[in-house]
Amino acid sequence: MKKEVIGKCPVCSNELNVTKLHCDYCNTTIESKFSLCKFCKLNDEQKYFVEVFIKNRGNIKEIEKELGISYPTVRNKLENVIEALGYSPKYTPKIDRKEILAKLSTGEITAEEAVKLLKE
Repeated sequence: MKKEVIGKCPVCSNELNVTKLHCDYCNTTIESKFSLCKFCKLNDEQKYFVEVFIKNRGNIKEIEKELGISYPTVRNKLENVIEALGYSPKYTPKIDRKEILAKLSTGEITAEEAVKLLKE
């Protein structure tokens, strides 16, 4: 069974290095320190978002529909991916007031976090 390469250590969250490559066909093994692609550093949620983004050719309305999320949430997810890939975001994501209150009512955030977000 093939396993996907992970980019971050499950224990400490630091970047992992690939040190061994193996060919099952000819039994060749190469040992060195290999770098992972930038996309290996994304978590599963970010990878899924990138897949949906590409599938919908970056059309935010279609992404909103497919994921069932609001425009600000799509923007926030995109900015998080941009930052995870090592680029500095040009846009400071802001969460919509309604979204903050919805997250508070579902218990996703605490009252203190909601107050902090509303003050931003």
